[in-house]
Amino acid sequence: MIAMAFGQPKKLAAGELKDYAVRLLAGRSLSVADLKVKLRQRAANQADIDEIVLQLKEYGALSDSRYAEHYAGVRAGGGAFGRQRVLSDLLRRKVAPKIAEKAVGDAFTGLDESEMIQQWLARKYRNQDLSTLLKDPAKLGSAYRRLRQAGFASGPSIRVLKRFASQAEQLEGLEDGEPAN
Repeated sequence: MIAMAFGQPKKLAAGELKDYAVRLLAGRSLSVADLKVKLRQRAANQADIDEIVLQLKEYGALSDSRYAEHYAGVRAGGGAFGRQRVLSDLLRRKVAPKIAEKAVGDAFTGLDESEMIQQWLARKYRNQDLSTLLKDPAKLGSAYRRLRQAGFASGPSIRVLKRFASQAEQLEGLEDGEPAN
């Protein structure tokens, strides 16, 4: 307890470390890489981490593919993020690219990106008339950048923005397939 008061968590032996890992996974889903980072902070012996991760995988308590499917499904279903953002988030969490791409592809199958963009705009700009707001080129550019940062592709973003502002055609030169930073 004294060690935790000074910011240093107690180092755990193999058995305690495994219990800690199980408690972490019971609280929320984690990727293998995320779990390893948390275990490294608490492990008395770093060699125990790989054995614990292997055991958790064998028990079915830890799976990057299941994690990626859940993560992508929740974000696709909520409509808050586009395909590119979800994929980049999974890759940032060190999920294998093939697993991440499959999970994102499955999650976004059957979803209309234009409809998702329309809903996203309605949610982000609620109580505002988009046709009036987006007549201002600065606001139009801002809305486009926000859509790109949310992970929506440039083509569908521009097509939806054209419904509200004729100047959206000026954004077509920005189509590149990559999210804006």
